[in-house]
Amino acid sequence: MAYSGEPILAEELLFRPVHSLIDQSLHSRLGATTTNGDGFGIGWYGEGSEPAVYKSIEPAWNDSNLREIAGQVRTPMLLAHVRASTGTPVQRSNCHPFRHGRWLWVHNGALRGFHEIRRDLVMAVDPTLFSDIEGSTDSEALFFLALTFGLADDPFGAVARAVGFVEDVGRTYGVEHPVQMTVATTDGESLWIFRYSSERQSRSLFFSTEVAKLRALHPEVEVLHNLGGETRFVVSEPLRDLEGAWNEVPESSAGVVRPGQDEIRPFEPMSPA
Repeated sequence: MAYSGEPILAEELLFRPVHSLIDQSLHSRLGATTTNGDGFGIGWYGEGSEPAVYKSIEPAWNDSNLREIAGQVRTPMLLAHVRASTGTPVQRSNCHPFRHGRWLWVHNGALRGFHEIRRDLVMAVDPTLFSDIEGSTDSEALFFLALTFGLADDPFGAVARAVGFVEDVGRTYGVEHPVQMTVATTDGESLWIFRYSSERQSRSLFFSTEVAKLRALHPEVEVLHNLGGETRFVVSEPLRDLEGAWNEVPESSAGVVRPGQDEIRPFEPMSPA
């Protein structure tokens, strides 16, 4: 889940919705696994120059500290993730969001054949970034490839080049469909989202309708009147059943959320050469 908008308490995002991310960690409706109990994490922007993260290997539904801090953290940008491991260890460094400088990154999906192609991928990471890799996941490797290919200057192009590189490497090892991903990444000012898979059958991803339109559709829903006009959610599953509230991100698409200027565009991998 990603939130961008007026500062809001984290508990309003994580615990209050009917099908909140905490509920999804136990009862996912659209994910590859129903239960996502291999850790969780949240990342948010506050008073510091870099985002803060809170991560744990505990299941999200069973972490009392998360509920404790969620009632005190107020932020205009939050990324949250519940994890179901695709093969790498259950450890804090493998929980999302991943952070580097002002950047946060979350990823659903998998890089297929990662055990075989991992060395080629991480050896392509810029040497000045390599020592900052903390964990062993394909998700973090993809993040550092995107950083290597220019995430800070051109997020759309950097992710396209990173995905193109993974596909090139994967196919040299005989991996038919190397990439399955939905990604959200932010520098604290804008939020970029990606939905793509090599076989064109990607994991689910949705973005919220403009709040003003939702208020007109559902004037009786009190929570809508407490949200700012620039509020946007990006979620793997809708947080509540509300007609007209959610729009599926098209297959093979990327988008950016920023005040007054949202955009969805086609996404295609690029050769990094």
